[in-house]
Amino acid sequence: MDPVTERDIRSSFVNCSKGEAKRLSVPRDLTERPWGDLDFLGWTDPSYPGRCYVTVPRDGELVSVALRHETGGSGKTQMCAICLTAHTGGGVVLMTANKAGESGRRGNTVGSYMCTDLACSLYARNKKRPALGSRYREDLTPEEKARRVRENLFAFLDRLYT
Repeated sequence: MDPVTERDIRSSFVNCSKGEAKRLSVPRDLTERPWGDLDFLGWTDPSYPGRCYVTVPRDGELVSVALRHETGGSGKTQMCAICLTAHTGGGVVLMTANKAGESGRRGNTVGSYMCTDLACSLYARNKKRPALGSRYREDLTPEEKARRVRENLFAFLDRLYT
């Protein structure tokens, strides 16, 4: 992923108003992110527990999505649907997002189980390991796992528009 700016991020949200996008928290450490290892930028909002965001490059454009989740976790081992990493405790949560457009304004949402820390790209590339969970042994290369992360995330994004 190429580096992005705060302005790029704020202008690319598809499921919240411009006012909401203007007020939400954007990471202050954008220049320090490991951009070469990221398929998407994911971050949590320190002001609002249970709120997080992803910014994804797709077809030459950025798409940003506001997500929310219950805090605390289930305590059970669960698998992320994006990177297929298993985590214990609250390491995977059901992330929900308002759909884009009129459907989202009417309250319709989509959801997927995702890593709470949104570090799927790093898990897929073996740059980060889950605290007590695991990655299942696969014969895929890190590049193939990264491609799968993108495909799974794109499938989630596609559901925002249907």
